[in-house]
Amino acid sequence: MAERKPITSWLTDMDGVLIHEGIPIPGADAFIKRLRDSGLPFLVLTNNSIYTARDLHARLQRMGLDVPVENIWTSALATAQFLDDQRPGGTAYVIGEAGLTTALHDIGYVLTDHDPDYVVLGETRTYSFEALTKAIRLINAGARFICTNPDETGPSAEGPLPATGSVAALITKATGKDPYFAGKPNPLMMRTGLNAIGAHSETSAMIGDRMDTDVLAGLEAGMQTFLVLTGLTTVADIDRYPFGPSHVVESIADLVDLVELPDQADQPTAENRD
Repeated sequence: MAERKPITSWLTDMDGVLIHEGIPIPGADAFIKRLRDSGLPFLVLTNNSIYTARDLHARLQRMGLDVPVENIWTSALATAQFLDDQRPGGTAYVIGEAGLTTALHDIGYVLTDHDPDYVVLGETRTYSFEALTKAIRLINAGARFICTNPDETGPSAEGPLPATGSVAALITKATGKDPYFAGKPNPLMMRTGLNAIGAHSETSAMIGDRMDTDVLAGLEAGMQTFLVLTGLTTVADIDRYPFGPSHVVESIADLVDLVELPDQADQPTAENRD
């Protein structure tokens, strides 16, 4: 295997890596501080499309994690970037929250239920039968079907909640049309994120807690991948997949020293940390 280049930019998932059910995971604050002190480009990613980057900045700040707005990348932003590239100034019928509608407004999209170019499905806690029926009819009439992410369930204090992927499956069953998913594990989300911070995959790393989204997306985008065991995936789960992460660590706390500060001459490598 060819020797990997030093890591000069970092991408990390949010839920399960930095926070868990609204509580910071030990070491997350030190990792974010180290990233900011290093001056290296980085992004905090989430497949959740409910919140805007500004919302998430405020939520994380209340937890003691100071992540600038420009360092947050959501599936809603990746979806908007994709649509702006595909059809600038288009129209869309949207099922989702402020994170998605704001991202589409910011690229100049008109949100309408009259002959839209796209039906865009995102995360919401209030999916309505009326809205889903309208989406199905618009897709049957020719609108292209786009979905922010394929996650079938999401976390809550009471247990799993149905998420965007589950609702997308309902629409697909009713229309016979599969959506295009813009979020993880689509490497598009990673590549547009890397472009946003001027980073290159060969010198970037992805940290996540899920094999089927975080690790897969990082792998397909050509990055080193770090699986943390503070989220949904256990060591026993890893062998269920035909691919593996570059490295497995207990938590984000184990990666703090891998972020190189400007005055460091010698930096521990991922290989001698395993």
